[in-house]
Amino acid sequence: MFEEPGQHADYEAKSLERQEYIAAIVHLYRGELYRANSWRMRLDNTTNWSIITTAGLLTFSFDGQNHTHWVLIIGMLLITAFLSFEARRFRFFDVWRYRVRKIEENFYGPILRRDPVSQDAAWGARVAEDLLHPVFKISFRAALRARFVRNYWVIYCALIGGWVLKILLQPTPVRTWAEIEEKLGGGLIPWQLPLGVVILLILSLAMIWTVFPRSALSEESYWGHSGHGADRDLSDLDR
Repeated sequence: MFEEPGQHADYEAKSLERQEYIAAIVHLYRGELYRANSWRMRLDNTTNWSIITTAGLLTFSFDGQNHTHWVLIIGMLLITAFLSFEARRFRFFDVWRYRVRKIEENFYGPILRRDPVSQDAAWGARVAEDLLHPVFKISFRAALRARFVRNYWVIYCALIGGWVLKILLQPTPVRTWAEIEEKLGGGLIPWQLPLGVVILLILSLAMIWTVFPRSALSEESYWGHSGHGADRDLSDLDR
């Protein structure tokens, strides 16, 4: 029988059996784990794009003596776009990761210990509220810093270092500041423009590292630091 419009399904009319509850949690966990893994792969894809792009631009820039240094500056801006994409994806990944960890810590963990008492008595209510009213767990700025510290600072160092070497060494090594100005400029573009863009980028990256808020929960915080493997005390895990 179909329900009349405006009526709500009454799941309380019949008591929920223990097996039904366990089956529901298992299916919920599988679904949330699939989502978390999907967004994890998207994060990896964005990082791979950045690495491949950086390698290609560095190869192209140093392959020819006459290739302009602007190629690497454009690459820095492109990597910044990738970083913003990855920060957005990380916020979504963090939502599914939060739910997965809640189920693992408070459902599967107690079962495997043969002590079915959850550490967080309200974990079910927290997950239910997050299912009904999902919210991001970290801000965009925190996600931006997390991904920059995790992967992108190395990529930026490679690009900025390559740009400096390009200016100093190709097509011929420079010996005076006047020669640097000549290499930086070109046509109607003043030499101050590319230098200003790079300095502004470096200052922005330094602000992301030092000023932007830290992520409240990093991926490494789920793991212990003991080197004894299975012999370590599981109660010492960093939550």
